[in-house]
Amino acid sequence: MSPWISLLYLLGNFQLSWTLPIAAKAGLQQDDVLYAEEYLKSFYHLKEGRGTRSRREMPAMEAKIREMQEFFGLEVTGGLNPQTVSVMRRARCGVSDAENYSFYPEKSKWKNHTITYRVVKYTSDLKKEDVDKSFQWALKIWSDVAPLKFVKVDQGEADMMITFGSKAHGDFFPFDGPKGVLAHAFEPSEGIGGDTHFDDDEIWSMGNKKPGYNLFTVAAHEFGHALGLSHSKDPSALMYPNYKYYNVSTYTLSRDDRLGIQELYGMKRSTFEAVIPQDCPTSYHNFPFQGTTSGRTQEVLTVPEKCDPNLSFDAVAAIGREIYFFKNSYMWIRTTWWRFWSKIREGSITTFIPSISSPIDAAYDIPAKGVAYIFTGPKYWLVQQLNMKSYSSSIYNFGFPSSVKKVDAAVHVKDLGKTYFFVGDVYYRYDEARSKMDPGFPRKIRSDWPGIGSKIDSAFELAGYIHFFSGSKAYKYSYRHKRLLNSVKVNSWLGC
Repeated sequence: MSPWISLLYLLGNFQLSWTLPIAAKAGLQQDDVLYAEEYLKSFYHLKEGRGTRSRREMPAMEAKIREMQEFFGLEVTGGLNPQTVSVMRRARCGVSDAENYSFYPEKSKWKNHTITYRVVKYTSDLKKEDVDKSFQWALKIWSDVAPLKFVKVDQGEADMMITFGSKAHGDFFPFDGPKGVLAHAFEPSEGIGGDTHFDDDEIWSMGNKKPGYNLFTVAAHEFGHALGLSHSKDPSALMYPNYKYYNVSTYTLSRDDRLGIQELYGMKRSTFEAVIPQDCPTSYHNFPFQGTTSGRTQEVLTVPEKCDPNLSFDAVAAIGREIYFFKNSYMWIRTTWWRFWSKIREGSITTFIPSISSPIDAAYDIPAKGVAYIFTGPKYWLVQQLNMKSYSSSIYNFGFPSSVKKVDAAVHVKDLGKTYFFVGDVYYRYDEARSKMDPGFPRKIRSDWPGIGSKIDSAFELAGYIHFFSGSKAYKYSYRHKRLLNSVKVNSWLGC
């Protein structure tokens, strides 16, 4: 039993009323359920329970189990079972699977392609020169396919500070002893960004000796994080979170890993010309779109200049695995899967949503219901799939007063079960489970959402954060901490 599981038992048996029925039903031990809860907290952002897990909190646990099962390609049941717990107990990287920072417009990457690294503390398991070789080979895996150069320094600050440590080692993310978490790394940024830590309670080796873990394999994965990559769902990818031994003399990056690093840093100059797409348009400026929808020819329209520094959006929504940006009668679509982040589909709104011909004011998605709500003036449209038939109704069905003529922005926060509507300088909060507005609203935007001004054009939730758009500015906001994290130009979301 791992040390932190033992600690949970020492804290008392107050959780047994929750773990006993689940464990018995699934054919698991009590510590399997406790282990699973800690795993989901560490890697899937499961919130802390209030002492004993109540029935009210079970849906959140089940949702996180489903998310984990979907990530690892398991049968998605939302319930613990031996196969799910077995995958949870495999040795792995300490970086969360829910972190997907590379699909944000302010992508985490090094601006300078010459990156310094320093080994601050070595392990006693291997000779110093063997550790250095393992790190050189691990870095070369990435520089072989991207225009990166790594320079080792022996003193002072480096971009990537590498160290071996055990338990609490100074970064607020303590290791858990032998097995479990092997190492972790931080995305590129100032300070701790790029730093890579290995658990010195593990046995590190140059080959595939057991017990023990191959340093090259783990280092190559962690350096991927230090360069800006998140975890991959592809079991053949180096950035898959669970440990798998790779032989340094024969290993080459998978296509998934190669596409990921080249999305951030580009391709090596020697191979660039051979793979550049031949159908890539040279400019989107004033590109006239002409197509057919429902058997009729659309009028020629001028595409809004996506890289205009003053660009603003009428509405933005994350629907399924894609983000939809609306401007006048035009729209852009980007995937939330970062490996294909640079792919943009675009065109007239009626091309993608034939039943809606009016400019869109606001939109939001409820994944659990499989529907999206799209607002146009005093109407909203309920759409199951954007290219399928939809139907409209009145926004007053939500409980808005007659003084509200349209919704400026809407965002659904699935963790809270609430939808926030922004109208002028105020906002309303709607309870989706009860299908009614919460009492005490509307309230002023400026007082409850500090830092984003008093007028919202559009908003959507993604990976635990709300992204607000106001004029030419986009804001990343932590709704849990009620704190503005950063702001970027609106057009950065379109790759500008």
